[in-house]
Amino acid sequence: MHIKQIAIALALAGAACAAQAHRPWLIPNTGLIESDRGEAWATIDAAISEGLFETDFMPQKLDGLTVTDPDGATAPAPAATVGKHRATVDIRLPKDGTYRMTLAAVNVMGSYKLNGEMKRFRAAGQAVGNEIPAGATDVRRMTMVQRQDTFVTLNKPTPGALKATGAGLEMVALTNPTELRAGEKATFRFQLDGKPLANFPFSLIPGGVKYRGTLNEVRLSTGANGEASFTLPAPNMYWLSASYPANAPRGMDGPAKRYSYSATFEILPE
Repeated sequence: MHIKQIAIALALAGAACAAQAHRPWLIPNTGLIESDRGEAWATIDAAISEGLFETDFMPQKLDGLTVTDPDGATAPAPAATVGKHRATVDIRLPKDGTYRMTLAAVNVMGSYKLNGEMKRFRAAGQAVGNEIPAGATDVRRMTMVQRQDTFVTLNKPTPGALKATGAGLEMVALTNPTELRAGEKATFRFQLDGKPLANFPFSLIPGGVKYRGTLNEVRLSTGANGEASFTLPAPNMYWLSASYPANAPRGMDGPAKRYSYSATFEILPE
């Protein structure tokens, strides 16, 4: 397996780690669109980068990107244009309301020994069996369940696209993520396979790290009911991240199955 692929897999698996070298993200051209033409378009960029929202490393593949419309119906996104540093897709918004764009994947990575030599592998979904040859010993594997969200509203916010799927690690936005304003309160719920996660840590990092020189990470945690209500920080585009199990070791020394979640949204001025 190529060293760069391993690095990408580890970055995706540990998306909640503030100190990690690279972070995956989706970012819309804007979170709120006002239009009287009955439809609009949103442009989504996707990349993995060292500087948050900077296109300094490589694009993300958007083959599995989906769009959930204001009625809660989910469909595949159009084909993306993939450049050297980012992927871009234009998404038509045919009706008023809030849309959720989601990139989800299940990957397995691991290692085995064959003829005295250690080998590494990575496979999507259930295809891992094809990666381990007969006669392999000392087989180790790690399953990574990953999800990224971003949100766009045309004219008026609606709740249909924000409903939980009940699968994997997800954030349920009880406050619409396109209606966030600095100084106001927001409430998010985190859950795993439909069950609330009590005392679960997550973090927010604003864009512009390159120009600040510091992350300015805001660390938060849910309460006993899996919900977190907090005062929104200064206006900016933000990257929210969380992982389960929280604070687990990275790499093959970590748990056999782990989940990562991230979301991008903007906080507007008061």
